[in-house]
Formats: sequence, C-alpha cells, structure tokens
Amino acid sequence: MKNTKRKAGGAANRQSESGNVLFLILIAVALFAALSYAVTQSSRSGSGEATSEKSLISGAQITQYPAGVRTDIIRMMIDNNISVDQLEFNGPSDFGALFTSPSGKHVRSVFHPDGGGATYQLAPGDVMDSGSPGMWYYNADWFVTNIGTTPTTDSTGNEMTAFLVDIKQSVCQKIDDALGIISNPIPTLGNGAVADFEFTQGGGANTATPPNTFETFPATAGKCFDTTDCSTPGTLAGQPFGCVKTTDGKYVYYHVLLE
Repeated sequence: MKNTKRKAGGAANRQSESGNVLFLILIAVALFAALSYAVTQSSRSGSGEATSEKSLISGAQITQYPAGVRTDIIRMMIDNNISVDQLEFNGPSDFGALFTSPSGKHVRSVFHPDGGGATYQLAPGDVMDSGSPGMWYYNADWFVTNIGTTPTTDSTGNEMTAFLVDIKQSVCQKIDDALGIISNPIPTLGNGAVADFEFTQGGGANTATPPNTFETFPATAGKCFDTTDCSTPGTLAGQPFGCVKTTDGKYVYYHVLLE
C-alpha cells in the first residue's frame, strides 16, 4: 500500500511539473512576441530618426564647403590683387589651359595652387537626388535682395555665388530649418529653372561638354531670388545662403561667396 501511494503521488507530481513547464513556455512565448514587437517598433522609429539626422549632417557638409572656398577667394584677391570679374573657377583638368590666352591666368584660378589653392571637389552622392556626386557651379548671374547693393540696372549688385543643383528635398529642408528659413513649403523661385544655375565663371579648355559651361563675369543685372522684378523683398531677402525650389521642381542650395 505504501509503495502504491508513493507511485500515485509521483505521477501526480510529474503531471503538476509538466503543467508548470507548459505554463512557463507559454509565458516565454508571450514575452518573446512582446519583445519582437517592441524591437520592430523601435527599429521603425530609429530608422526615421536616423534618416533625419543623416539629412542634417549632409546639410552641414554642403554649407561648410563653399564657406571654405570663400575664405580662399578673399585671401587670393588680396594677395594677387584680383578683382571679382577676373576670378576663374576651372577644375584641375583645365589648369594647363590657364597658362595661355592670357598668360598668367592661373593666378586668378580659385582652385589652382598658384591662385586660391582651394580644394576642388564634388558634393557627395548621398545629398544629390540622382545619388551621384554633384558638381558645384560658380557664377554672378544672380543677386539676393538686401545682400550688398541691389541695383536692377547693371551687374554691380550681382553676388558671386556657389550653387549646388538638384539636391534631395529632405536635405534642402534640413538646411533651411537650420538657417531659420521657412521650409514648409521650401521657398520657390519665381524666375529660375535648373538650367539658369548651371554656369561657371571661368575659361580654358573643357568648355564644350556640360556641365563645364564657362562664362565671363556678366555685364548686365542678374536675376534675383523670390520675385521676378525684386521690387518686393521675400523670404530669402538678406539670406546669404539657403535652399530653394526651382520653377521646374528641383532643389538648389546657394551660398554667396562675395557680396
């Protein structure tokens, strides 16, 4: 009888233990499911924050480069007695041609070691809408209201400006946010498409293949930001750099180098 009772009691204990194990397994499954859900939600949220942070970092990279070029330009103009209409923004592939017609032109070159010595580089592909490295353009075809003088009859009010054409909308928005410019919506130009920015002041060899389209300093008044006739100061008045939307729906960063 005693042995029988022990066997019966042992079977009951095993059934109880089996039930406890099953209960613990169910709890573990529930916890795993809850953890998986939390991780998934965190990843989704983290992805959005990471994308936003990356756009901010990319925007900072864009603004820092022309600021460095500006410093080299000012130093070169003082050291070599160069005026703004003489500046050349040819890349390294054109350096050989800058020694001829007229000779000594290399000392006017912003990127030549004997000129400004600035670093010539493309914008990183992750800031461009195309995903490929982007080319900077340098010209005095535009002016910004309330930056320097702003006559609308001649070129004396034009700003020498660096342009980065067709950047990502998210990067454009982050730049304007950081600069305190209204970015929702991003300011839209009333008189400028992408093709109106794709010129660089310079000369030399590689002039036939876009986007290396070179020109001399303009003799006439340039276009202005915000409005067609610049009679009414708009969102970008007094803003030496910022990001705008063109009339053909692209996004352009501008950075005034010389007022």
